[in-house]
Amino acid sequence: MRNYIVQILVNAIAVFLIAKFLPGAGVEGFVTAVWVAFWLSVLNLLVKPILVILTLPITILTLGLFLLIVNAIIISIADSLIGGFYVNGIFVALIFSLLLSVVQSFLHSLFGLKED
Repeated sequence: MRNYIVQILVNAIAVFLIAKFLPGAGVEGFVTAVWVAFWLSVLNLLVKPILVILTLPITILTLGLFLLIVNAIIISIADSLIGGFYVNGIFVALIFSLLLSVVQSFLHSLFGLKED
């Protein structure tokens, strides 16, 4: 449980940094970024597997590149769920999800976190 909380906080740092520097995305404060990180983890756990199964044919046709769109959809769902967090359109959500993956990888290696 402690490791999960630390991962949420590290992911919140990533969300906060990206939202501050990416035009078209924003977050009101760090507490909102923590909520975004929490809801992204919940959406990735519950919604993403369903979306992956539903979009499997197009994912196979695009050699997996459509999963980037699935990640952008997850970001857009989080945008609609959380007040104080916004992304302007699917293209910004796509860039946000790509940057989030890179920054999370960097921060997780910096803090020595392991994926469970």
